[in-house]
Amino acid sequence: MAPGLPTAMDRPHFIGIGGAGMSGIAKILAQRGARVAGSDAKESATAGALRALGATVHIGHAAGHLADDASCVVVSSAIREDNPELVRAAELGIPVVHRSDALAALMTGLRPIAVAGTHGKTTTTSMLAVSLTELGLKPSYAIGGDLDAPGSNALHGEGDIFVAEADESDRSFHKYAPEVAIVLNVELDHHANYASIEEIHESFETFVDRITEGGTLVVSADHDGARELTRRVRGRAVRVVTYGEAEDADVRVLSIVPQGLKSRVTVVLDGQELTFAVSVPGRHYALNAVAALTAGAALGIPAAELAPALAAYTGVKRRLQLKGEAAGVQVIDSYAHHPTEMTADLEAMRGAAGDGRILVVFQPHLFSRTQELGKEMGQALALADASVVLDIYPAREDPIPGVTSELIIESARAAGADVTAVHDKADVPAVITGMAKPGDLVLTMGAGDVTDLGPLILDRLAQ
Repeated sequence: MAPGLPTAMDRPHFIGIGGAGMSGIAKILAQRGARVAGSDAKESATAGALRALGATVHIGHAAGHLADDASCVVVSSAIREDNPELVRAAELGIPVVHRSDALAALMTGLRPIAVAGTHGKTTTTSMLAVSLTELGLKPSYAIGGDLDAPGSNALHGEGDIFVAEADESDRSFHKYAPEVAIVLNVELDHHANYASIEEIHESFETFVDRITEGGTLVVSADHDGARELTRRVRGRAVRVVTYGEAEDADVRVLSIVPQGLKSRVTVVLDGQELTFAVSVPGRHYALNAVAALTAGAALGIPAAELAPALAAYTGVKRRLQLKGEAAGVQVIDSYAHHPTEMTADLEAMRGAAGDGRILVVFQPHLFSRTQELGKEMGQALALADASVVLDIYPAREDPIPGVTSELIIESARAAGADVTAVHDKADVPAVITGMAKPGDLVLTMGAGDVTDLGPLILDRLAQ
């Protein structure tokens, strides 16, 4: 039986309650009986889903939104110190809890699986949540994206397994103590918080050292950064199990066979050959499924039962999510915002497009990321037949002088790409409709609000 409420979290107030990570924790606390309240910058379906669970959700940030008897205020690293609710919390002496500490408290007394890596965390966490649920194990989970409906990013389950996405961006994954940890890949990202790849490696090493006694690290044998992490942690007090297509992988992938928007994967695990279906396209997603299978086996779940259950996962919002089709053109939404992710999703779509073209609407995310990786983003866009590039979505960052989408556009054109700059999002549906032909695939790509364009493009195509 899962535990109840953590101490001092019976009346939490969340600043930014509608965010992917924050809303999941709020949802679980509400399901455990807490009196949840919070605020967010704008109205959303997620806010509505939280209200349906009994939470009080205010739109906009104001000191008056914080109840005097709140037991704690939960924040993420994106919340600025001058937020009026945070200032009010200090005046009232209400404890401030980081999102990662709240999530760590929710996992206390359970068997946590923490999924880490520069790319693929949300998909792999979702695969585990869905497949373990399919097997009747009733896991709790907290995911960085919705599975099939607003608010479906988290659940308080009755079982003893807790599956959580472990975010390295602000080092918050150092707070968790998993029984099984997955590291999918290790690359340089989050340039505002990490100055070098060496700092990234040290951060992941700290995460590995948090694995509980007798626990297991499941780590890719294919990615250079992950292999370096394996080299560094060998000999420590943790069992290491590698997976992938590399010949020296402990769980060896023998084949990945594309089948339209699905694939079939054959692996050898503990001497047993298993073939199972993955219901989403792309080699990278098939490898995520193998990571999930390996982690489940490390918890003692029979691989022969878990492998077919993985086929129940049919996707998560914004991860190559089909938004619809109009005038013979499919519109798909991609959360990819790092060059590695962009390349993987574009290669997956190339395999699914047949004779059709791939048209991308790309919105860069963060000035710091564009400054460091803009050239590589442009090179990734060269894999598309044509691209529209929007202005940078700033999220939590202030502008950096000289850093604009033009860095990406110049790189893409140098790589031979057909790129159009569009500064007003409202112009995108007309631009794409003028480009698209029956049989084409349109990808809205990026971690910002580019996702809102999918339905507008479909409406314009249908006219």
